[in-house]
Amino acid sequence: MDWFIGADEAHIKRERRKARELRQSQWWKRRCAKGVCHWCEQPVKPAELTMDHVVPVARGGMSTKGNVVPCCKTCNTKKKQLLPMEWDAWLEGVKKSSV
Repeated sequence: MDWFIGADEAHIKRERRKARELRQSQWWKRRCAKGVCHWCEQPVKPAELTMDHVVPVARGGMSTKGNVVPCCKTCNTKKKQLLPMEWDAWLEGVKKSSV
């Protein structure tokens, strides 16, 4: 994705540190206990859920409760650094190509 200017390294390091701390919180553990991927809404074992930033850190997103969601590894890997509207457009393209 060469078309966007990414966040600087200091921001990325700071937000990754915050994300590590947030993963240890009871709030995050309760979110994962539900066992559902935010993006595909499929059931996932709580221990297998990953933390995804809705607005990716590399694109200026923050590691805050309002910007992180539990998701399956598959969705997290495919979403990469996409914004929600870009992710939705990608999913629509996948659906159309499989019809």
